[in-house]
Parts: sequence; C-alpha cells; structure tokens
Amino acid sequence: MLEKIKKIKNEAIVNILKTDSIAELENLRINYLGKKSEFNQILKGLKDLNEEEKKAVGPEANKAKKDIQDALEKRIDDLEEMVDTEKEWIDVTAPGKKIKRGHLHPITIVQRDIEDIFTSMGFEIADGPEVESEFYNFDAVNVPEEHPGRDMQDTFWISKEEGREKGTGTVLRTQTSSVQVRYMQTHKPPFRIIIPGRVFRQEATDASHEHTFHQFEALVVGKKVSVANFLYIAETFFSQFFGKKLNVRLRPSYFPFVEPGFEFDISCTNCGGKGCSSCKQTGWLEVGGAGMVHQNVFEAAGYEKGKYQGFAWGFGLERLAMMKYKIDDIRHFHGGDVRFTRQF
Repeated sequence: MLEKIKKIKNEAIVNILKTDSIAELENLRINYLGKKSEFNQILKGLKDLNEEEKKAVGPEANKAKKDIQDALEKRIDDLEEMVDTEKEWIDVTAPGKKIKRGHLHPITIVQRDIEDIFTSMGFEIADGPEVESEFYNFDAVNVPEEHPGRDMQDTFWISKEEGREKGTGTVLRTQTSSVQVRYMQTHKPPFRIIIPGRVFRQEATDASHEHTFHQFEALVVGKKVSVANFLYIAETFFSQFFGKKLNVRLRPSYFPFVEPGFEFDISCTNCGGKGCSSCKQTGWLEVGGAGMVHQNVFEAAGYEKGKYQGFAWGFGLERLAMMKYKIDDIRHFHGGDVRFTRQF
C-alpha cells in the first residue's frame, strides 16, 4: 500500500506540473483527491488495517495528500501570475504618453492676477448680482431716464412694464458700477474696493465687441481722495500687470456717474510709447474710463452730499487679456474651443 501511495503521489505531481490551464488542474484535483478517486479509497481503507499498519501507512498517506494539494496550489498561483503578467505587460521602450491637464481660462487668469495686485495694495474684493434692479443699474449711478444706455439696443431687460414706478424694472446688469452703491449702503468710508464681474450689453458681436463680457472696476472713497491718487494707483497696477514701467494719461470724457470724467490710456505695451502699428503710431493704448465719483451717487448710497469724495475707474477684462496675450478677436474667449484655452 505504501508503494501504491507513492506511485499515485508521483504521478499526480508530474501531471500537475505539465498542466497549462487552471481548468485542467481542477480535473486533476478531482481525479487524485476527489471522493471517487483511488487515493481517497485508500484513505477510507485505513480503518481496516491493524495498529502497526495504520502507524506506517497513515502518516505517509496524509503526507502524500498534502504534497498533492501543495503542488496544485503552487501551480495555480504560477498560472495566474502568468496570466496577469500577459495582461499588464508594459513595453518600457515605448515613448511616454502625455497626461492631459486642465487649463484655466485666460479671463480667469487675468482676473486672479488683477485681484492679487490690488489686494496687495490694500483693496477688498466686492461682488453683486448679475440680474440687477433698474435702480442700482441706472438710477443710483446717476444715469438719466432718457439716457440711450437704457434703451433696448443696449440693455437686456427682464421686466420693463409700461407705467412702472421708476427704478422697479429688472435687467441683466450692463456695468459693475451697480455694486458701488450696494457696497456703500453697508460700509462707511474710507475704503478701497475692486469689483470684477460679468456684464451684458445687447449689441452686435464682432472682433472687438461681445454681448457678454467681463468688467473690472475700482472704487476709492474718503475725505481727501484726488485724481493724483488715481494716477498713482493706475500706474502701479498696470506696471505690475504687464511687468514693465507704464505711464497713464487722462483725456476729458463724460460718464454719468463721475464728475469730472476721463478716458485713460496707457503707454503702448509693445513699443513703450515710441509708436508702432499696435498703437497706430500714437504711443498710447486706450484702456477704459475713470473719474471722480458724482455726488449724486454718494447721495443715492445714503451719504451726506459733499462730505466724501472718491474716484472710480474700470475697463474690460477681455480688453486687458487681448493686450497681454496678443489676442486679436474677443469672440475666442466665449467660443468654447479648447484649443484656445490650452495655450494658457
């Protein structure tokens, strides 16, 4: 019987090592260790042996069974490892694949740069609703009832009932100036704030105009605020933003919410003021509007008329991004083409 056990064990181990599939190994397990297998019949017959035979045959039978089970488990592990290796095979000589990364939109980049510069100068960031009341969008910032900016060609009106009470209409805000009065109603001077945000104008779209765009506005209010303060802050900001020394000049202009009002230019970022095709040989680039806050705006915010003075100035973020990154069409910013944003 010992010879028979040894023969079955050796035969089983040889066949196990030859097997190349897990399914075949299961068949071998049944053949050699199953209930109807010859080896199992030998184990059942141990009870019929005398004590001496049991002591000689029993340990050998159990050892043979364990050796066969160990051989089966090891072969299964080897075959599974071979399968996993084939599935996860990596050609280390192949060139690497570039991992795709997301990109911030250029408007987001510009807005963050602006916020960083102004907060370093002690400014706070204010925000307000994009769906605005007629009062805050027009009346509170001294826009006359007959001003063309209220007409349908410039404003997206959400509600404008005939015979309505003045200031009760609802619009998509046409300017971030509406936040000025909202902020002043809850804060007392002195303060310095910036107001970046999205605005809407009902106008034709072309390379330099969009119906939806972003504005930036700064407001400084105190008792001794002057145009000289504005010039210093503006020159400091633009020099830091473009990374070079730039000058600012003022040209008289009209805006309902400031008096006096100016349009301001910066020295050309390409030629440094010498004259080139970008600035049409003038040495200057038009940027935005500015002026000393009209006393009617202070009065609308609940301040005593004549007690405070301040300046406000603003420009389009798209305009600044176009200047900084040499972009020739404003429509790229809202076109949704990821090839555009991937450049930044």
